[in-house]
Amino acid sequence: MSAAQGTERPRIVVGVDGSTNSMDAVKWGARQAELMGAELELIAAWSWPNIYGDVPLPSNYDPAADAGHILDDAEQTVRKEHPGVAFRRMAIQGHAAAILVEASRGAALLVVGSRGRGSFVGMVLGSVSQHCVTNAMCPVLVLRSE
Repeated sequence: MSAAQGTERPRIVVGVDGSTNSMDAVKWGARQAELMGAELELIAAWSWPNIYGDVPLPSNYDPAADAGHILDDAEQTVRKEHPGVAFRRMAIQGHAAAILVEASRGAALLVVGSRGRGSFVGMVLGSVSQHCVTNAMCPVLVLRSE
């Protein structure tokens, strides 16, 4: 291990979609980052909807801006509850599962909520969290809210 590698902080990645489960994941990840002296990486994925035919979108529809607002809320939570935690935030276009798996490369931990915004009532594990558990390149914590 080189000197540069020995001083690099561990990195904790958290998937954020604005749901209660993901905001709980942000809180858990921030606390763990504080305990480990790790950098927290907040990631919100966004994409344009698949629309078939001539279906107009509202003129103010902006999924990238929506992802930014979700990250604003997550950032506010981190700053308020864990002000000493170093973090960065990213809104990335694409499917959340693929983005989070790629972000897990080299991370110490990936934290996701058990179900996001697109979940069916009664499901214990959502499609994104299930994909992350089976494909991530680091340990994964799936946080289930009360």
